[in-house]
Order: sequence, then C-alpha cells, then structure tokens
Amino acid sequence: MARSTARKRALNTLYEADEKNQDIASLLEERIAYPGAQTPLPEYAIEICRGIADHRKVVDRMLNRYSTKWKVGRMPVIDRNILRIGAWEILFNEEVPDGVAIDEAIALAKTMSDAGSPSFIHGLLSAIAAHKDDVDSEGRLVSDAGEGAAESEQSQADRHNADGHGDADDSSTEGSDSESPSSDDWDDWDADLSDPADQSGPHDGGDHIAADGSTDPIAEPSADSTDKPSDDPSDESQG
Repeated sequence: MARSTARKRALNTLYEADEKNQDIASLLEERIAYPGAQTPLPEYAIEICRGIADHRKVVDRMLNRYSTKWKVGRMPVIDRNILRIGAWEILFNEEVPDGVAIDEAIALAKTMSDAGSPSFIHGLLSAIAAHKDDVDSEGRLVSDAGEGAAESEQSQADRHNADGHGDADDSSTEGSDSESPSSDDWDDWDADLSDPADQSGPHDGGDHIAADGSTDPIAEPSADSTDKPSDDPSDESQG
C-alpha cells in the first residue's frame, strides 16, 4: 500500500485521539483490534502513530521552538497532527528523506486544511529539518546555546543568593513566577489529555468536523474497497 494512504490513515487516528482527548496509543490499539467496517490500518500508519505516541513531547517542543506564529496548543487540530507526522518523519524516520516528509505534509494540508495551512506547514517543517540536530541520537531534545547561557546565568545567580549576597535586592527576579513558559516548557499542556479552552488559530479547525457531527476528517475506506496506489511513482520508492 502506498505510504501516502498510510499517512492519511495515521492522520485520521491522530485527529480522532486529539478530538476525544484520548491517549494515542490506547486509541490505536482499539483500531487495530476492532477495525469494524474499516479496512485494517496499514503497517506504516501504525508505525507513525506509535512513533508519535512515543516521541510526542519532543515533537511538540520542536514545533513550539521553531513556530514563528502559533504554539501547538493554539493550532487547528488537523494542522498540528499533520505537523506531528511530518516532524516525526524528519526527526525519527531515517528511511524518509526530509523533502519527501515535507512534501507529503503539504499535500495533506492542501487536501484536508485551509488555504493558509500549506505555507505555514512548509515553513515550520523546513525549519525543523534545518535544526534536526536539536534532537540527539537517543531522541532527547538538546538545549540550544541561548538556553544554555540562560541556565548558566541562573545557576550563577542561585549560587550568589545562596552565599548570602543576594538578599538585599531581589528586583531582578521579581515577577518571574508569572512569566509565560518558553516554547520548550510546554509540559502543562497535553494535547491527548487536556486541550486548552481556547484553541482558536489562524483558521478554524472546526470546519474539519463532518456534517453528521463526527470528528473523522477523512472518509475511511470500507473493508470491501481496495486502496489504490499513489499515481506518484516516488511515493513508494522514496516515501
């Protein structure tokens, strides 16, 4: 089966989990065990979903780090899950060239999202591809130089206060507890469990809910249907 089809099926599962605030891994296991009238999930769709479930925090932090507009929690549901697929392929799947991952994400956005999404997704995934070394060989996010310098300054300030020299003037830290977290400290928001109340973004993700009230953005193929391979010959050979 063409990987383009597998990406669409993976997006469908990720979207459903996000809309239901359900853990990705648990919903995936349900879909594998009980496909119902749908065709079984392709192996690559399962690999994508499991990969994102395993590395979602790193993927989301990378998206937050290099997004010049909206944080993950404020993106439309469909957009952030297209971005998760592309970012996971760039960061954790060496079999897929970065260019193929970006092109496939753009193709999904053109089909499933709004007019402004393809350019936004293209720019953000290109930035992640350019900074993929931010994630080490063990899948951990590496702090950049700016963060390292900030941590060093904070450590020096802590040592200074511990020595009893910083009690007289604490104005430099006044109000620090109320500051917004950086893009890499998005620990309090978990897209699978507790969406923020306001998820408005550049374009409303609500349009992707079907007319009958379901949250499935993609028409699932029936068990009697046959998936057609992609017309793009590079799809299976490269993607």
